[in-house]
Amino acid sequence: MGVMISGAGLFIQKDLKISDTKLKVLMGILNVGSFVAGRTSDWIGRRYTIVLASVIFFVGALLMGVAPNYAFLMVGRFVAGVGIGCALMIAPVYTAEVSPSSSRGFLTSFPEVFINAGILLGYVSNYAFSKLPLHLGWRLMLGVGGIPSVFLALGVLAMPESPRWLVLQGRLGDAKRVLDKTSDSKEEALLLLADIKEAVGIPKECDDDIVQVPKRSHREDVWKELLVHPTPTVKHILIAGIGIHFFQQTSGIDAVFLYSPKIFKKAGITNEEMLLLCMVAVGLVKTVFILVATFLLDRVGRRPLLLTSVAGMILSLASLGMFLTIIDQSKQKLYWALAMAITSVLAYAATFSIGMGPITWVYNSEIFPLRLRAQGTSMGVGVNRLMSGIISMTFLSFSKAITIGGVFFFFMGVAMVGWVFFYTLLPETQGKTLEEMQVLFGTFFRWRTTMRELEKNKSVTGTNGEVDQGNGNGQIQMGTANN
Repeated sequence: MGVMISGAGLFIQKDLKISDTKLKVLMGILNVGSFVAGRTSDWIGRRYTIVLASVIFFVGALLMGVAPNYAFLMVGRFVAGVGIGCALMIAPVYTAEVSPSSSRGFLTSFPEVFINAGILLGYVSNYAFSKLPLHLGWRLMLGVGGIPSVFLALGVLAMPESPRWLVLQGRLGDAKRVLDKTSDSKEEALLLLADIKEAVGIPKECDDDIVQVPKRSHREDVWKELLVHPTPTVKHILIAGIGIHFFQQTSGIDAVFLYSPKIFKKAGITNEEMLLLCMVAVGLVKTVFILVATFLLDRVGRRPLLLTSVAGMILSLASLGMFLTIIDQSKQKLYWALAMAITSVLAYAATFSIGMGPITWVYNSEIFPLRLRAQGTSMGVGVNRLMSGIISMTFLSFSKAITIGGVFFFFMGVAMVGWVFFYTLLPETQGKTLEEMQVLFGTFFRWRTTMRELEKNKSVTGTNGEVDQGNGNGQIQMGTANN
């Protein structure tokens, strides 16, 4: 829905006769509703939160589809934003929590394939509905976006609840049955259940179907652990989780996709049909490369894909900034520069989609300890949506202030800082269980030493219990984040 309005925006401006300022607010209001998603998943479960998000999004799409004026359209987009916020926060968490570690990257990133397929269909519908009368076309473009949410809700209802959430509720019997179905082996299921019980504070010998969860595992101390008295492990995780979301948005993704029609128009394409076809090409490239990424995540690893992706984004942003500047300063139409600008947008879409796009959601959903996962993940998503809203609402003004080419040079600079951040602070999480990977965090820039110690310890002891960090008496208990 976020990018679907990028094509519809051309027709909304014409039909409702709104200014660029009102269009900026309309683009950004989607993100405001994302901040209400935080605690819902701990109250009603991961699965029902996704169903609730689908219902809310469907209502928002309907409201936009029948909007008689700008104010009504804003309300519908805000409601849709609440649904999107809930879904963005909990869908990766849910998928990560029901996936075996061997295929967690693939399964957690796979929803991105459907999201991008939906984006592609949205671009195609923009093109198809553009042939209809002006007042009807853009409303159908936005209204049909609610249809996939119906199928999502029905599909999720047929899936099991997160075993980690079930343990948090004391439902060990249900959690064991889900783990038996979703793990690679019975042995892995038992180990995972033991790790989850330890993280929650349930004694290992306790095998009752229903148990009383220790009070310390409840919500009242979660925010204190995250923000007031975080351990070094939690602090490192929080910096990594929020940082990856921050750099995903501030490296220009929403500027490119939400305002691609205006970028292409600035590049010299004035025909609306050609503008929409260019957007279809962007959607197609994005979908193909996100599909490639899902198959590489568990084979290549998170870090190599992420670093390669961001390097490619830096080069494509530099290229886009350069050719848009050449076009901006030329008094005649330069077809070669136009072709290169379009190629740069497609290259950016490809490089973003093969790493930065899916890995942000995978990584943030798998690094937080169980007790802190819903709130920690929601903080990352909150920063993501906040920066998305800021970029969406300021892009047009920013491009007028420093030129459209200058904006993309700015995004290139941010992406360069992001590459350094990822290289120095983000450990590899490929193949680690959600409970095990906690040992990788807490040493900040020295995480490589911790990883070598972990691998050495595992090869010697063959256990997944604890790892000596070489500090004499410091042992890191996995899956915990207690003070």
